[in-house]
Amino acid sequence: MELNYRRRPTWDVNIGNVVIGGKNPIAIQSMTSTGTMDTDGSVAQIKRIVEAGGDIVRLTAQGVREAENLGNIVASLRADGVNVPLVADIHFNPKAAFSAATRVEKVRINPGNFVDPGRVFKKIEFTDEEYAAEILKIEATLAPLLTLCREHNTALRIGVNHGSLSDRIMSRYGDTPAGMVESAMEFLRVCVKHDFKNVVISIKASNVTVMVETVRRLVKAMDAEDMHFPLHLGVTEAGDGEDGRIKSAVGIGTLLAEGIGDTIRVSLSEEPECEIPVAQGIVRYISEIASAAPVIVSDKFSIPSDYDVISPKPRLSVWSDRLPQVVGLDIKLSELDNAFTVFAEDGMTEELISEMNSAPMRPLVLASRSSDVISSMKIFMFQLMSAGINNPVILRLNYSEGMQDDIILRASIELGALLLAGFRDGVWIESPSLTKEQSNSLALNILQAARLRMSKTEYISCPGCGRTLYDLQSTLREIKNATSHLKGLKIGVMGCIVNGPGEMADADYGYVGAGVGRISLYKGKECIEKNIPAEEAIPQLIKLIKSNGDWVDKD
Repeated sequence: MELNYRRRPTWDVNIGNVVIGGKNPIAIQSMTSTGTMDTDGSVAQIKRIVEAGGDIVRLTAQGVREAENLGNIVASLRADGVNVPLVADIHFNPKAAFSAATRVEKVRINPGNFVDPGRVFKKIEFTDEEYAAEILKIEATLAPLLTLCREHNTALRIGVNHGSLSDRIMSRYGDTPAGMVESAMEFLRVCVKHDFKNVVISIKASNVTVMVETVRRLVKAMDAEDMHFPLHLGVTEAGDGEDGRIKSAVGIGTLLAEGIGDTIRVSLSEEPECEIPVAQGIVRYISEIASAAPVIVSDKFSIPSDYDVISPKPRLSVWSDRLPQVVGLDIKLSELDNAFTVFAEDGMTEELISEMNSAPMRPLVLASRSSDVISSMKIFMFQLMSAGINNPVILRLNYSEGMQDDIILRASIELGALLLAGFRDGVWIESPSLTKEQSNSLALNILQAARLRMSKTEYISCPGCGRTLYDLQSTLREIKNATSHLKGLKIGVMGCIVNGPGEMADADYGYVGAGVGRISLYKGKECIEKNIPAEEAIPQLIKLIKSNGDWVDKD
């Protein structure tokens, strides 16, 4: 496990005039929400994404007709001097992938539905022979696409989504990070066998903790097989507003800070150009820690042998039975008058160890002066664990400079990375740019993004694309207006069935586009109301929540 920043080495992948991986800058992507048959609308939206700073733009191609029209979109952009690489997003339709591969710079396929049929969310058993036969089908279908991509210098993205794992993968691995990794590796092994390395991988989930663990597992699996494909990072269905920005920064930022990731997409339920400044802010932070002076580590330093770097368990302390505490909300400042106060860079001293051992209930407030807060605090916490200290630790992050939007991203990355590392007794965010209430709210939102403390309704909502069959942004606002008082409830708002039922699998309720003007409602993974008129859907959703006893009236 690298503590000071060091970017994971990867092979270069050419996407038109953009190179991903290796020592190249982290590329920023977005995706259109227009219909791909709407040439003028798609071109206009792509131009807005590029003007905002997007390096690569993806469009959905549901069928061959849409894939063919990508050629018209490309021609129009190039005629206007816009040379941004385009990516075709393919689900369920290999023919569309073959058509798109001759027209755009990259094709994204989903292992969950490229060869396998759509997931039916039922337990299906495969014998060893049947399973092996399904693996052979992957090569038979994928190898010709690799040949076509090689001929046209077209890159491939193998994009696994937690919400659309195949029934075959589910039969052996279940809905797990291990299953997501194997879904990717099956396709990558075919690519390696055919010596096709112009491949980028994404492996995404709407649950931040699942996304982070899965990417770490994938890197380990690739290392074991000497694969060095670059990674595309993103948190799917992150939502909108501050919540969407925080979830994205926690997930993407945690991995980038570990040196993992070569291109990113922030998925917000907003206009796609709004995603770009958020992604730029995340990349800017990573650039700062990449250029920071390394945190000095003693030759005697070591990470505890029982620490799991893939899926860290919470550090044990005398506060382990509590929810993570927020200073200013759960803990008054006066209660910390007697706390140990330490800067991480000062390290553990024998005197401090002795004092903490003699007062095990006394909290320690940990701050940092370093430009790389994450590395500094991790090193200190590992020293604490190695010394067997169980005092509670409050992570104190002070942002004396910066605009509010920047502070939200920085705090989400720094605190998120530390929380996901297992250091979660207490948090304290300070900034003159934030009121006390805003600081507390930010801390709670980061804790919720890390799935450590639910303090309000959570919305798992996709950004929308050409497959979305209703006005997702206005619908999300209406659902929020009606349900935001239901604290702790998780509600999925999904544009279509590709990832909808799967990505919101841990949601309590779901609202999923089923067709033009038609909506299906879910309770958990079960479809309760199918293809109802959109104008009836929100009242029916409220009725469904009430019928299951999860509704409370607004104060």
